[in-house]
Amino acid sequence: MPQHVSVMQQVGVAALVTAAVAWAVGLARGSRGVRGARGAEPASPRTAPTLASVGTRRPRIPRQSVPASESVELTPAERAAFAGLVQRLEGRG
Repeated sequence: MPQHVSVMQQVGVAALVTAAVAWAVGLARGSRGVRGARGAEPASPRTAPTLASVGTRRPRIPRQSVPASESVELTPAERAAFAGLVQRLEGRG
């Protein structure tokens, strides 16, 4: 052990190396689509493996529902005021 390196520095380096290895393993497993022991079941020899049974498909995210838009009827005076505002903003008025 070198004389100028403290124990805390060695522990820090070991922790960083461990975290880097764990991150790399997780990244490699995630990019291949490997699931844990609970997620994937081995294909039975009687059936041909399909895309879903191999475990390469990711589950679909459900579509988000948008609430119905609200509308309010404008009076003729309000419509005229809005038209005047739009013309002023466009630089025509």
